[in-house]
Amino acid sequence: MAEHKTQFRRLVFVDQQVREGMKNGQLANCRSMAAAYEVSPKTIMRDMDYLKNQCDAPVSYDRSRHGYYYTEENYQLPAIKINESDLLAICLTRKIMEQHRNTPIFRKLAAVFDRIEKSLPERITISPAWIDDRISVLGDSRADIDPMIWETVAKTLHHYRGLQISYLKPGATENSERRIDPYHVVSFNGEWYLIGFCHLRAGIRIFAISRIKRAIALKAAFTIPADFNLDDFTDSSFGLFGSGRQQEVKIRFSPKIAPYIMERDQHPEQTMIKEEDGALLLSFPTRHLLGVKRWILSWGSDAEVLAPDELRAEIRREIMKYSQVYNQ
Repeated sequence: MAEHKTQFRRLVFVDQQVREGMKNGQLANCRSMAAAYEVSPKTIMRDMDYLKNQCDAPVSYDRSRHGYYYTEENYQLPAIKINESDLLAICLTRKIMEQHRNTPIFRKLAAVFDRIEKSLPERITISPAWIDDRISVLGDSRADIDPMIWETVAKTLHHYRGLQISYLKPGATENSERRIDPYHVVSFNGEWYLIGFCHLRAGIRIFAISRIKRAIALKAAFTIPADFNLDDFTDSSFGLFGSGRQQEVKIRFSPKIAPYIMERDQHPEQTMIKEEDGALLLSFPTRHLLGVKRWILSWGSDAEVLAPDELRAEIRREIMKYSQVYNQ
């Protein structure tokens, strides 16, 4: 018995059989199609009913020739069956993709969605146009990425090949030449980053792909070390640039801000304690104090760091710098 095949694949097969029968003069029927597809004739009969009643296929049975044919030869089987919620999901995904307009991913996926749109049945009773006027997705600012560099990075990442790059660090006036073993690519805050072993620095480093000015795929292969742990370099809540040492962060949020903090999952391993005065104690483990610091500063005086001492001291220094700038 052949492996399970979905109804849609059977419908495509049935459609092909009907057309071939019309072309060669030997019309296909339920018994012949069932035998060829290794299902029961009743299954094919149900598929024929589905074509006629759900897909509005102009299919008819010729009793004298014992087979099916299309009364309208230009009929095309809809590529997909879609309802309003499906269409909404497709259109929303298309808008969410706008956040990656700076990469070749957007152009390729946009082309895929265009093909999906063209394959929709003409009898779709709703128009997706209203979504453009009524729903928006606001993304982060984006840095542009050279399509050729993106393709080169992706190629070496896929095939475990070395990568020679010319990289311009922030504030630098000259590019530096690096040989990289690319381990992983991650998107964060509108930027795409490459995590890999840098032979110049003899250690794992993080590179913004938008700052790579030249990229050449090398023939030399590499193996990702067994002890490489992506979690050491990324945090689902606070991004990249970890310290490498996990620490427990504790923050007290004022009663005014506490409801906003409570309505979201700030960290996968968070703990929240509501105090009697309405304030909130939030704690979680992380290696990414820089991202946490930036987040805490965004809440101003409504967020107080209780631990670790290192982060509390860093926040104090930052506040003193602010004071010096605004007291001038």
